[in-house]
Amino acid sequence: MKKILFLLALSATVLGIYSFNSVKTTKYKCMVQMKNYTGEGAYVVISLIAPDGNYERTLYVQGDDSEWYHDITEWWKFYGKKRSNIDAITGATISGGERSINVIEIEDSKIDTGYSIRFETAVEDQEYYTEDVQFPLTSTSIKSKQEGKGFIRYIRMLPN
Repeated sequence: MKKILFLLALSATVLGIYSFNSVKTTKYKCMVQMKNYTGEGAYVVISLIAPDGNYERTLYVQGDDSEWYHDITEWWKFYGKKRSNIDAITGATISGGERSINVIEIEDSKIDTGYSIRFETAVEDQEYYTEDVQFPLTSTSIKSKQEGKGFIRYIRMLPN
């Protein structure tokens, strides 16, 4: 009987710890539509920006050749120091006029709490845009169309 009570108590404790530590996230389909331009494919980095304006996490990287990551200079200051594993969140570059649709995952606790999402772009031998697209993560803005200032024409995100 003591063994059964011990197992029940242990199960309840493990379940309680698991439910307390689980972070609820939502997946979003993120479409990036590029402007028409000539030249190499663009590197696009999507980052979660904390309310203090600093990088918190890399959400997606379009451009899987790490040799060029240092050209995305502001992000490189954040990522280059730690070099966390981003293999699971990288894809091919996208060229002028093309679009890509990727799924990114954002913690629900980051919505409507001062966080923002940033899209940085760089193209070899051309410009670099630190804030090609950046907008606050609100329950309204995350579902709307956002215009770009550099190589991105617009982005559109929808809950997946």
